[in-house]
Amino acid sequence: MSGHSKWATTKHKKAVIDAKRGKLFAKLIKNIEVAARMGGADPEGNPTLYDAIQKAKKQSVPNKNIDSAVKRGAGLEAGGAEYETIMYEGYGPNGVAVLVECLTDNRNRAASDVRVAMTRNGGSMADPGSVSYLFNRKGVVIVPKNGRGEDDVLAAVLEAGVEEVNDLGENFEVISEATDLVDVRTALVDAGIDYDSAEASFVPSMQVELDEEGARKIFKLIDALDDSDDVQNVFANFDVPDDVMAKVDA
Repeated sequence: MSGHSKWATTKHKKAVIDAKRGKLFAKLIKNIEVAARMGGADPEGNPTLYDAIQKAKKQSVPNKNIDSAVKRGAGLEAGGAEYETIMYEGYGPNGVAVLVECLTDNRNRAASDVRVAMTRNGGSMADPGSVSYLFNRKGVVIVPKNGRGEDDVLAAVLEAGVEEVNDLGENFEVISEATDLVDVRTALVDAGIDYDSAEASFVPSMQVELDEEGARKIFKLIDALDDSDDVQNVFANFDVPDDVMAKVDA
């Protein structure tokens, strides 16, 4: 997970000034709509909505956009779409396993976008179940260091169901069972520790280590998939050593 997490963190830092910011906003808003539709408009009673709102706020999505999305999703305001979640599976360059999570109101468009992105960037589609078994559903919280050590974070979440805390450079990655995500997030807040994101994610059980060329290829594939409005998340089981990551970032 570490390589993928480092790449996600790098993209997170760039997102605010990136040309894709509008696309990112749209995906975050869609998440909020769906969460409100599934669990109601009250974030206090709907942890998924709470986390979706927090994630949007971290990316500077305007409050009025967030409020409108909640109302549309909960049926309090017109204009909400009927989205469905679809998971596609495939392989990227160097045999990297790829899970593509879509949130779409047009299944055919989503399937076409994913297939085109995969085939044009050295990947291939796979049958359902042929890749997903390599991943486990986990709660993942990204915590900026801000001068804190790993022991500080671990102590805050020790009784909340944490499984491991990984050092990602500028951030810590806190892993738990998906069912313990709210408890872990709450424990961090109670300890006065801010976090960048908290969400259920797919964490690989085994990883493929990549060199610089392999890393550039998989990042190109992930970027192509992310370009689709229907793609919400891309999960992959690659790992990139720190020295290689530095070359790619440069």
